[in-house]
Amino acid sequence: MSRRRQLILRWFLAYLLSAAPADLALATADDQPVQAKLRTPLPYQVIQRQGYRPERAHENVPGGAALGYADVPIAGAFTVPKGARCEYRVVMLKDSFGRGTEWASLAGRAMAGEYIATARVPAGGWFRIEVRVVGENRTLTEAHVEPVGVGEVLMIAGQSYAEGANDELLKVDDPQGRLVAFDVVQQQWRVANDPQPNRGDGGTIWPPLGNILVPLLRVPVGFVNVAVGGTASRQWLPGEKLYESLAAAGKAVGRFRAVLWQQGESDVIERVTTETYMRHLTTIRDSLVREWGFAPPWLPAKSTMHPTVYNRPIEEGQIREAIDQLWRTPGFRPGPDTDVLGGENRGGIGTRRHFSGIGQRRAALLWFAALWAELHPSVTLIESEEGFMPLFDGKSLEGWEGDRQLWKVDGESIVGDSPGIKYNNFLTTNKRYGNFELRLEFRLRDGSGNSGIQFRSERVPGS
Repeated sequence: MSRRRQLILRWFLAYLLSAAPADLALATADDQPVQAKLRTPLPYQVIQRQGYRPERAHENVPGGAALGYADVPIAGAFTVPKGARCEYRVVMLKDSFGRGTEWASLAGRAMAGEYIATARVPAGGWFRIEVRVVGENRTLTEAHVEPVGVGEVLMIAGQSYAEGANDELLKVDDPQGRLVAFDVVQQQWRVANDPQPNRGDGGTIWPPLGNILVPLLRVPVGFVNVAVGGTASRQWLPGEKLYESLAAAGKAVGRFRAVLWQQGESDVIERVTTETYMRHLTTIRDSLVREWGFAPPWLPAKSTMHPTVYNRPIEEGQIREAIDQLWRTPGFRPGPDTDVLGGENRGGIGTRRHFSGIGQRRAALLWFAALWAELHPSVTLIESEEGFMPLFDGKSLEGWEGDRQLWKVDGESIVGDSPGIKYNNFLTTNKRYGNFELRLEFRLRDGSGNSGIQFRSERVPGS
């Protein structure tokens, strides 16, 4: 081609690109797809899974292990022209957990110059998520992000034992780096080797915890750590700076499995009473439920001892009693008792005076036991609590009758969501009960709605 024709062609392409309407996706001169960029998800991000069924998570279960899935938000600076379609697929990377998918429709909408959609992604990883815009029998636009995982996300809050104040810098064992931490300042994910992002320059208990969880759960694990050393529970109350940082971290990552609360030493120093400590934590949790729009369980640890700083058995006992009572309070679950780690598990004078290296690993084991129990609840243990028995298994609507188009399980909650119906609709238990005491948590979206709980009622079809 002559130089003059080349110049004319370049000018013509430049004119097309500058004059193209906002709803067009253009191909390059040689018909190669335009390479676009995805804003979300982020590289190394773990999205909280749902639909995990531990009783069907073994390898030989018919249909494959029920490890769950996530509806992953997708956002990118590209458009889908009229008559074209957007598609996505999930590609397994080296030694990935889970499974990939074939190309499937990615229905979404245009908003502020981006295409916004949600993709159903199986639990596992690492994955590469690929997106393409197809029109006129060819690919117009391509975008991808990697690595991405669907697994367990854990929020960490509290004080120095949860922060980077321990003796040994610990590392991630997984060769693929499927244990990651969220940097709340940079708003990005990275492999969770100590020191943790913005949590001091010392070691933590979190890499060894993840090193146990990842190969057993067979999904990536992500930590979001906002713990700050030397802080009392009052400093995490609504309106305080630490509360705002915890609220913002939860909003940044979306859904997560639980809040791991490792705190108590400063409340021992301040001689906080059992009643006050309980009031502080329930106030913090209840306010965050409203801010986050969902109710993750809180797992508070018994973390009251600081041997090189104080020896206050009475005040320690007050906080331990508060934790005991919180463990039996709706919205809270049993965490570990890390106070059992004395002696060689604690650093002495001349160290960081928190957990020693062996103490960090043993604290991780205790946290693993608490999380494993949370992920694999025992019906026997639930039923033994003061004679109560569960009506909801935390993962399905087994034992309930109702319109499955309107009632579903979201996370660990039963959710009723109606686009507008002509008559009331009810979700009812299959069994009938005599005299009973009912315990539950109930929430209305935005605090309003025409919903509630009935008992001693009979279903009237069509009404």
